Amino acid sequence: MSLDGFSMRPLTRELDAALAGGRIDKITQPNKQSIILSVRQPGQNFLLHISINSQNPSAHLLEKNLENPPEPPVFCMVLRKQIETGRIAQIRQHGLDRLLLIDIDSLAAGGRIVTKTLVLELMGKYSNIILVQDGIIIDALRKIGANSSRVRTVLPGQAYELPPGQEKKDLFTDDIETIMAIVKADPTLRLDKALLAACMGFGPVSAKEVCFSAGLAPSIRIEALDEADFQAIKGALEEIREAAAHGGEDGAKAMLLLGENQKVIAMTAFPLHYLPEAAALSFPTISAMLEKADNLLGSYVLPDKDRFRKLVKNEKNRAENKLTKLDEEIAAAENAEEFKVRGDNLMTYQYQFKDREDASVTVPNIYSETGETITIPLDQRLTLVENMQACYKKYDKLKRAQELLQVQRRECEANIAYLESIEASLLASSNLAEIAEIHNELIAAGYLREKPKKKNNDKPARPFHFQAPDGTEILVGKNNYQNDKLTFKTARFNDTWFHTKDIPGSHVVLQNGGTEPSEEDILLAASLAAHFSKARGSSKVPVDYTEIRYVKKPSGSKPGFVIFTNQKTLYITPDESQLAPVLAQDPS
Repeated sequence: MSLDGFSMRPLTRELDAALAGGRIDKITQPNKQSIILSVRQPGQNFLLHISINSQNPSAHLLEKNLENPPEPPVFCMVLRKQIETGRIAQIRQHGLDRLLLIDIDSLAAGGRIVTKTLVLELMGKYSNIILVQDGIIIDALRKIGANSSRVRTVLPGQAYELPPGQEKKDLFTDDIETIMAIVKADPTLRLDKALLAACMGFGPVSAKEVCFSAGLAPSIRIEALDEADFQAIKGALEEIREAAAHGGEDGAKAMLLLGENQKVIAMTAFPLHYLPEAAALSFPTISAMLEKADNLLGSYVLPDKDRFRKLVKNEKNRAENKLTKLDEEIAAAENAEEFKVRGDNLMTYQYQFKDREDASVTVPNIYSETGETITIPLDQRLTLVENMQACYKKYDKLKRAQELLQVQRRECEANIAYLESIEASLLASSNLAEIAEIHNELIAAGYLREKPKKKNNDKPARPFHFQAPDGTEILVGKNNYQNDKLTFKTARFNDTWFHTKDIPGSHVVLQNGGTEPSEEDILLAASLAAHFSKARGSSKVPVDYTEIRYVKKPSGSKPGFVIFTNQKTLYITPDESQLAPVLAQDPS
């Protein structure tokens, strides 16, 4: 989900008004998919966030800067060398494509002013950031060679070509009657498809909004429309053009539509009406809307977070497959008694079949009280006595295997639980220091063969810090190391400790210091334990709670693992709307 080219026109005007003439003071690259330009204007600084995340490629102003890795990536270093200290001359859009161009004037040798252009191709999975001078590519965030694309390569030193112009019309500048003539041209087209074919920069959201405003179904064919319908479409086009240029009646210039579980289903630079059942969020600026969309879509990804998430997922899948195989082997080992019975019967009847070479023998089972027979398969390469010995040998092997397999199964289950706890830690982690802690934990556990991260000047990792309505402090660990530190060093012996029952999640400490906690505080702390666990979003989540004095850490156990006694259990269905004000207390 992203803005279409039509909505990028007012975004371009918004960015140009804020940044044109500004000096680029600093350039950072918080992750592989985005860069941030710090732009100084008289009396004010702006942060321009440019992201090529395929879920929401965008360029918008940020209210708060993002964390950056201690070592800047290569593309960031190139941009610093080429355009840092330059002034933004203009921000413009190519036609109504999802392509923005930032012209930057810089001083070159001899005091000459040269203009370099930062090209932002914000086109879903094909998005890219390309630095160009005099039509030649200096560098690109995503280099595309011949092996990656047969249609178009993007490499330093190559000529950069803008995409060819479209045969469509610009609703902002072209005559609406001309656009209507194109809409009417093919009577067999659906109305929404005809609008997409006629209006440059239109995406499905803009087309459906025009259909709704005109009081027509998007699926209706052009041939089924009369003159009154076409007048309604013309009025709807004028209305959407006015809304995109100046905002709606309430002054809102941008809107997000959200479905279930806060899923973004539409975003535009103008008010939307065609999905009345969706939750609508209005914003005074397009940048504010895009920043909110980034948060909802998870567009800002901490360096290494995705890599660790995939690593943990793969290791967990491997452990789960191993557990399945162990169960199969345990099931087979449970047949050990069958081989003993075979051996005993062969020993009893061996003299009756001394000279036989059959593939099996059938005899009365000596252990059957009703005289039932048993058929014993034989290895014809062995004598009857050797077959008997083979049965006893198989019995001994399976009996030993039962014990060993059960030990391996317990270890495998513990391994899966530990990996699930790291998954929960990754979900709760929100800054570089916390990701570094998880990185070091994965190394210590043997899942990564890398050198531990050295401590740097990053903001130190700390637990979530919340406050109950009566003022009682509630601390929530974000990873296994924090959980251990919180439970065994930070918390007092008579504070109350919470954790989801048999479900990976954070340790939660209610700092009541031995005083009887209120029911409201207990429910809030339990809700936070459920929220910061693998069971987030589930109903009737079991949460154990007890005093810290009853929580122990076994010697040699993995980070985050504890045992506890004297616990009580609550079944919690967290209300996310009620938790929202509490969660907002901690900006991390």
